[in-house]
Amino acid sequence: FVKKGEGPKLIAEGQTYAGGKVAVNIDGGLKAKGHPLGATGLGMIYELTKQLREERSGPRQAPLKKYIALAHNVAGVGHVSYVVVLRR
Repeated sequence: FVKKGEGPKLIAEGQTYAGGKVAVNIDGGLKAKGHPLGATGLGMIYELTKQLREERSGPRQAPLKKYIALAHNVAGVGHVSYVVVLRR
């Protein structure tokens, strides 16, 4: 999303929040909803689907410039992982 070493600046400028350059974990991520084993990935896909359909309200909805969303999940001790890219 940015050049190496520029990540902290992106965060400090608020660019990872809704309305920023790269919205990250607008729903609060796993720390906000716990870590429901087996359902973590489904929760991520559900949230991204609602975002892409623009069905969230207020600060929970990212203003979409492009209709692309990405979820990354690591299971167990890192022996299983996946990346899903959704597009509207």
